Amino acid sequence: MSYKELALLLASVLASALGQLFLKLGATQLGEVTSGNAVSHILNILLTPALIAGLSCYGLGAIAYILLLTRVELSVAGPSAALIYIFSVLIGYFFFKEAIPIYRAFGLGLIVCGVVLVVWRN
Repeated sequence: MSYKELALLLASVLASALGQLFLKLGATQLGEVTSGNAVSHILNILLTPALIAGLSCYGLGAIAYILLLTRVELSVAGPSAALIYIFSVLIGYFFFKEAIPIYRAFGLGLIVCGVVLVVWRN
C-alpha cells in the first residue's frame, strides 16, 4: 500500500470514527428510545447537530473509502477498514470513560495484526 493509499485509508477510518463519536454524543442527547417516544426521536435525529455532524463524517469517510477502492483491491481495503474498531474503542475509553478489559485489548491487538498481514507486500 502506497503512502497515498494509506492516507486515503486513514482518512476514511478517522472520518468514520469521528462520525461514531458524534453519533454517540447525539444519541446521549436524545436519550433512550421507548415505544412512546420513537416517532419524536426519529424526527429529532434530523434536528440534533451532533447527529448531523456524525452522519456528515460518515459521508466523508465513505467518499475517502470509495477513492481508496479505485486504487487498491477490495480484499485489501475491506479488512483494512477494520481499523475503525481500534479507534472506536479508544474513543469510548477517552471520551466516554468506557473500560477496556484485557480480552478486548487482546482482540484489538489481533485486529491490528490481521490488518498488517493483509496489507503486507513482499
